[in-house]
Amino acid sequence: MKNQKIEKRILSIIKNSPAGLSSKEIAARLKMTSKPAMKHMRRTIQHMRNQGRLFKNNRSKKYISSTPGKMLTGELQLTRAGFGFVKEADSSSEIYISRDHLNTAFDRDQVEVKLYAHTHGKHVEGFVTKVIKRYRTRFVGTFHKTAHYGYVIPDDPKIYRDFYISDKNTIKASEGQKVLISLENWPSDHLNPEGTIIDIIGFPGEAGVDIASVAYGHQLQLKFPQTVLAELKNTPVSTIPPEEISQRLDLRDQICFTIDPEDARDFDDAVSLETLENGNFRLGVHIADVSHYVPEGSEIDKEAYNRGTSVYLVDRVIPMLPEELSNDLCSLQPETDKLTYSCIMDVTKQGRVVGYKIVPSVINSKKRYTYEEVQEIIDGKREDPFASRLLLMHTLCKSLTKKRLAGGSIDFETPEVSFSLDETGFPSAIKPKNRLDSHRLIEEFMLLANRTIAEFISRSNKSEAQLPFVYRVHEKPDQEKMAKFLNFLHALSVEIPKGKHNTTNFFQTVLSNIKDSNESFVIREVALRSMMKAVYDIKNIGHFGLGFKHYTHFTSPIRRYPDLSVHRLLKRYTTQPAHRINTSNLIKRLDDICSQSTRMERAAMEAERDSIRLKQNEYISRHIGEEFDGIISGVLSFGIFVELSDTLVEGLVHIQNLTDDYYIYDEESYALIGKESNRRLRLADPVRIRVDKVNLETGKVDFLLVE
Repeated sequence: MKNQKIEKRILSIIKNSPAGLSSKEIAARLKMTSKPAMKHMRRTIQHMRNQGRLFKNNRSKKYISSTPGKMLTGELQLTRAGFGFVKEADSSSEIYISRDHLNTAFDRDQVEVKLYAHTHGKHVEGFVTKVIKRYRTRFVGTFHKTAHYGYVIPDDPKIYRDFYISDKNTIKASEGQKVLISLENWPSDHLNPEGTIIDIIGFPGEAGVDIASVAYGHQLQLKFPQTVLAELKNTPVSTIPPEEISQRLDLRDQICFTIDPEDARDFDDAVSLETLENGNFRLGVHIADVSHYVPEGSEIDKEAYNRGTSVYLVDRVIPMLPEELSNDLCSLQPETDKLTYSCIMDVTKQGRVVGYKIVPSVINSKKRYTYEEVQEIIDGKREDPFASRLLLMHTLCKSLTKKRLAGGSIDFETPEVSFSLDETGFPSAIKPKNRLDSHRLIEEFMLLANRTIAEFISRSNKSEAQLPFVYRVHEKPDQEKMAKFLNFLHALSVEIPKGKHNTTNFFQTVLSNIKDSNESFVIREVALRSMMKAVYDIKNIGHFGLGFKHYTHFTSPIRRYPDLSVHRLLKRYTTQPAHRINTSNLIKRLDDICSQSTRMERAAMEAERDSIRLKQNEYISRHIGEEFDGIISGVLSFGIFVELSDTLVEGLVHIQNLTDDYYIYDEESYALIGKESNRRLRLADPVRIRVDKVNLETGKVDFLLVE
């Protein structure tokens, strides 16, 4: 049989076998039985593999055809079920990757993918040919020991392989301890990855071990490198030299103060307000001048860039900057002279900014308030020497909120919880966080300052050379997400406003219409998920959710690297002529900052969410058999998810435990429907449940419906 003919026949039979065929199966289909014919077939298969026309899965030992053409690259996103998708850069299409075709890739690795000739459902299917760049090389898991070797079972279910640990790489870890390991070698997917234990976190149940595991699992560093600690010894003393004060706007006599959470230790913004003769307000937003103490390119700066943001976990804060800076030197402590960068705005009673100046300054905060204290003053329940000023701030805040909403800003209020932890770190209580007027006051002032800074740069770019900048941007929802959201509203019988749907006014109207309904919480959550995520970018496309054409982050340089970068840019642009700025190098640097900061913000949010879920599960584990009220927060073919009303703990009522009827999953109406009774368990329905089982290791919580 000629080579071309046998190649065509091999491709033909493989294309009709999506799962692939082994060499023996190919030989059987070709009816090859003699040794010479088998040898010729194997040589042909190897030749086709070398050409990239066939791919052999090392685990299944089966061959699958691949389409000719270029290799595609992108980020692998795995599901908990084991399969994944690769989204090609600059494309909305996704390539399906089955569990057997991951090669040696883990979740969020940058990979090279070859396409198959067949498809999986509506998705093009492919296989990973190689890992271009690892998203992470460090993993958290539980160490186990056999007679001859050790191994680590990863905490993250998306890390689907156990790690082999040789005896020399255990650093004397004990059976059952949580450990941090580094990936050392993984040459082939038919072998287990090899790892080295680099840190022993501790035994499960020990105080702080669970949250530390979450932090390490998201590649967050709990300790600062020795190079940073060494550099800290050379940071300036807290006393501000007179020559530095002489170069700044001296606001030390002005009445300003900080308003922060009760447990806050770093204060990076202070506010001031006075009434002008023309009736306007002069609002001052004074931000800690971190850029003065952290030189660009220093070891502290490099570490801050790597971290990108401070991370607020349930039992700790992982700061972007060492505490000597974040909690002391840069923090705007009361009755202490501090270096700041001020955005001072003249604002009408209707909330319109009619003038502003942005300038390095020095302040002396007159008081440190908590949100609760300010709320009591607003409510008339507490006397205070600055009460009249705070009431004026509250009046201005209401005007700013009204103007912002009229401009199309979407006001999302998602429920949050706080924890009371005992001495072992166990959550003894979970309470909903109350959103106060004092919270909104600070939020509105910070939004206004951030917007004013971005508009200043926009105006500068109209008259001078284009100045690269760091913007906070938010795209409109894409068509696919909007279509799903509209279908969701239709299924819940929510009235859909007429007109264009991908506008902020549409979302405002929907959220306003369902404000007092049972479905309001779920609809807000789905609406939020329907939107794109806000990111940092050097290209200003505006902020859809806020309804702003220009927006940046200026107000939190102690805990966000983009804000620190904005401070540096403002100093550069206000002290150097535009023609002397090397914009090409600056653009590349700022682009890197935006990408890194967005990536680390995402990691921080995931870690914060995981730490909350972990403590919620710990809390509910001591309430087995008890009953609670909740709302159906998700409906799938295998059951319903229920979120408890006060604690926001979420658990699954598995369909096998719905024994009163045979239930059918109706995807279009987001419901399980009883075949005989026609009973509907619909998304957003209130229900009462009993806690059945909690598995803290897997994070699974099982509920039973109380009939």
